[in-house]
Amino acid sequence: MNVANLVQAIHTLNAYDAFRPRFSPENWRVVGSYLIRREMRGGDVLIYQGDSDRTMYFLESGTLQVYVRGTATSAAKIALLRAGAIVGEPALFGETMRMAQVDAIAPSIVWALSRPRLDEMLASQPELAYEILRASGAVMAERMRGTLERGTPVA
Repeated sequence: MNVANLVQAIHTLNAYDAFRPRFSPENWRVVGSYLIRREMRGGDVLIYQGDSDRTMYFLESGTLQVYVRGTATSAAKIALLRAGAIVGEPALFGETMRMAQVDAIAPSIVWALSRPRLDEMLASQPELAYEILRASGAVMAERMRGTLERGTPVA
């Protein structure tokens, strides 16, 4: 799969919690072979709160909204994610249910990395899988730091 647009989005995202793997263009080509591309319309749900899916997503284009549902009539908006962001990365590290819901609020393109595909990468390309885990862990750490410093949750 051609992930050139995704790589460009990742490299140009200027955010405190940006995903910053140390990949060469060849590394990205190999990683791309483990990803599945998905096109979304505005309003489509990417991640359902409470689900047990084990997939993280890379946002190539569009905008995603992250929120936590309270009651049937209320929800707390957590974040808006722009092209180059990742979402759902905790799913690679644990077995808990999804903590938030993620919807596309505009037409979007995401690339999915499921836990089984990551396991395949760990077996055949361990250095690339390690780098995805390292960079994803750094994103989670920054988001947790933001939560603690501001007293507000982040995606």
